[in-house]
Amino acid sequence: MSANDTIDPTRRDFLYVATGMAGVVGAAAVAWPFIDQMRPDASTLAASSIEVDVSSLTPGMSLTVKWRGKPVFIRNRTPEEIKSAQEVPLAELKDPVARNANLSGDAQATDIDRSAGDGKENWLVMVGVCTHLGCVPLGQQGDFGGWFCPCHGSHYDTAGRIRKGPAPENMAIPTFSFISDSTIRIG
Repeated sequence: MSANDTIDPTRRDFLYVATGMAGVVGAAAVAWPFIDQMRPDASTLAASSIEVDVSSLTPGMSLTVKWRGKPVFIRNRTPEEIKSAQEVPLAELKDPVARNANLSGDAQATDIDRSAGDGKENWLVMVGVCTHLGCVPLGQQGDFGGWFCPCHGSHYDTAGRIRKGPAPENMAIPTFSFISDSTIRIG
């Protein structure tokens, strides 16, 4: 056989190609239900962002809302709580990273980078889950006046930063923004 010879396709060649394509289509048809079931359902998509009215929260009050199946703590901090958080040297923090989804990943855990910032430093919005094993901490308790997880003894300060106990990271801050002076959109 030389390079100039042509090979005529035979019926057997057609059957090989057709059988291979039928196998690919069949495998895709079998795999699709498994892939499709991994998509979030409509209720999850609807809860991807929520709006919360915080007009009734005076300084020192907190509100817990549910977002994506997790509790979110919204706290209108008092001037004393803000001052206490601002006075903590970064070197004393167990986790020096802000863990704020609104900022770059390497932002430091200063009080301003943990709060709503821009004139709204009194507002703190955090996913209310202990970073040790996922328990829900109790508010305005513990050695630092912030949150305390009684399950394993993690203490968070008034900016939600881990200060003592087994938790490895600060409580996470979700993506949020003020859409008015009294309404926060989370997500």
